[in-house]
Amino acid sequence: MVLITERATAGAAPPLRRLGFVLVRRARAVLGLALALFVLAAALAAGAVPRLSLARFEAPGSESDRAAAELAARFAAGSPDMIFLVTARTGTVDDAAVAAEGRELAGRVARHDGVAGVESYWSRGRPATLRSRDGRHALILVRIPGDAGHVRATVLPSLVPEITAGTGLLQVRSGGGEEVFRATVPLARQDFTRAELVIFPLAFALLWLYLRRAAAALAPILAGVFAMAAGLALLWIPLAYTGVSTFALNLTLAMGLGLGIDYSLFVIARFRQEVRAGRERAAAVAGAVEHAGRTVLFSGLTVAASLAVLFALPFDFLRSFAYAGIAVVIGGVVAAVLVLPAVLAVAGGAMLPRRERPARAGGFWAALAGRVMRRPLAYGGAATALLLLLAAPSLGLRFGVADDRILPPDAAPRQTQEIIRQSFTAEESDAVQIVSAGPFGGDVTAYAVALSRVPGVAQVDSAAGIFTGGQRTGEGEPGRFRGEGTWLSVVASAEALAGDPVELVEAVRAVPAPFETLTGGYPAELADYRASVVDRLPLVVALMLGVSLVVLFAMTRSVLLPVKATLLTVLSLGVMFGALVWVFQQGHLSGLLGFTPTGSLDPSIPILMLCVAYGLSMDYEVFLLARIKEEHDRTGDTGRAVVAGLRDGAPLITAAGGILALSFAAYAGASVSFVQMLGVGMAVVVLVDATLIRAVLVPSLMRLAGPLNWWPRRPARRHP
Repeated sequence: MVLITERATAGAAPPLRRLGFVLVRRARAVLGLALALFVLAAALAAGAVPRLSLARFEAPGSESDRAAAELAARFAAGSPDMIFLVTARTGTVDDAAVAAEGRELAGRVARHDGVAGVESYWSRGRPATLRSRDGRHALILVRIPGDAGHVRATVLPSLVPEITAGTGLLQVRSGGGEEVFRATVPLARQDFTRAELVIFPLAFALLWLYLRRAAAALAPILAGVFAMAAGLALLWIPLAYTGVSTFALNLTLAMGLGLGIDYSLFVIARFRQEVRAGRERAAAVAGAVEHAGRTVLFSGLTVAASLAVLFALPFDFLRSFAYAGIAVVIGGVVAAVLVLPAVLAVAGGAMLPRRERPARAGGFWAALAGRVMRRPLAYGGAATALLLLLAAPSLGLRFGVADDRILPPDAAPRQTQEIIRQSFTAEESDAVQIVSAGPFGGDVTAYAVALSRVPGVAQVDSAAGIFTGGQRTGEGEPGRFRGEGTWLSVVASAEALAGDPVELVEAVRAVPAPFETLTGGYPAELADYRASVVDRLPLVVALMLGVSLVVLFAMTRSVLLPVKATLLTVLSLGVMFGALVWVFQQGHLSGLLGFTPTGSLDPSIPILMLCVAYGLSMDYEVFLLARIKEEHDRTGDTGRAVVAGLRDGAPLITAAGGILALSFAAYAGASVSFVQMLGVGMAVVVLVDATLIRAVLVPSLMRLAGPLNWWPRRPARRHP
């Protein structure tokens, strides 16, 4: 009888409903295939994680990128990739015995495989910029050519332990940009491990409280694990031709678990609704696939499309998150739409509550929707005012550049940089490099003098001499002349680099040069990277808005609803940026969370969060609109549709949002401030969006719009 009913019902059913019946008939085969795929994905994921790296902050084709190429090709020179801070155990670095060991140590560094160039305090004529004020410390600057993966995985692991072992008279610490970011990778992985140990038991507890069955609470977590494994396994595709950031691991695991749980909750909730309506299990599974599956597909498409706009940015660091996010969405959709229905077909009884609660027309959410729709201006205005207040700090958003302070205070590379900041007059390892780009001619001396007078510049090294504050203080370096070209190093003061190095780079580039120049060096690379990211921000926003409008129009066939959803999402994003500025830029809660504020935000993580948060916010909008639209198609009454949609959808959205926010909030206690920003910002936006936006602003705006919500009208759906 079940098969006859199933086939008769499936005959004229929509494609997703027919898929549901197929999954019921082939449930055990589907589960066997899913298990095999999971084992394969887990093996591939385990192999992919060690291959993740941390790309440099570079802007391909920028002025600093061209300057680095010119320096390497014409002068075999460039910015140091790392430094060794040498400390005299007794006396000063100028003592004869200490200096001798320092020169021998620098020679050992120079002879190490992979090292292309070494400069030290003792080999450069003992310049003040390479010596601390008290004479206890000196610097060895090391240049290591090659991509970030080669430098951090091949050269530094053998070089750093050998040199930092020190000598009888010298203590040695490692630092510099490559060492800072090399230390970031294991810390980010540790953050992930600690966070997941917290997330899984708490997520299970919350799911049990909502679903009231252990099996029903476990199924979404298993779906999330499936999505995580699939997402990491699919990273092998981009890893075959490009680098993927180690931070993609954190995003994969947080989003994988969150989306897997969200999508599974949608399907389980619909399955329970179908059973309550009196449908047998096969039809209930098919109904869940038809309705919740369609919502999951649209939601996944929206999230993936929002992340795909990161491909418009020519930076491997940000593209890594697009690869990871899209891969996770694929895994989550497969788990919820294909695997979970097979589980429901086999063990659906374990997903149902032991005692069905009596159906009620009222309830908290229905009552709230009724109150809001009776006074839409009052409730909507109050909610909007509150959200604008929370978003107000975002008006002070100030983009800066990342440095060693993304690490915790006890990280060895950060401690090295702190000593340099506090004890040295300048940071020669982060000098701005200026190289002639065309026919060489003009007065190098006058140009060097002008550069040395720029505020924040401690010293200028050139072939014509060393200049400080407009005065010649040392002999020039003949090696800075080569054929028809020359290059200069503009050494900034520690104070200038601790503030905003981008301002220093702009001031240096503004000095008129007697010949065509290219400006590079680490500060210029960061400045160009920041400018490239910020300049492309309007394109990212435009693509994101355009894609989401198209997807929502395809789902609702309405013009106003996609526009309304987009505006509400932008408002929730404003709250997220307000939280980022208030916490991480201005430093509130820095003591509690254990990070060091720098007065600005690196643009990479906020732009990533913009795309992720926009997609997840649309996730809840898609679910709520789908439920409201389904009810409106049935009754033609917007008011009743909104109340029913909020009554049925708000508890689920709140539960799903709470669990997803928990998944991200677990990273608030991370060691790396980038990961903390991702955790805090995403937790805030998900909570705000799943509660205040969906519960108050959506019904109030739909009440005010009335029939315009569904313009242009289309004929009512014909039900079989």
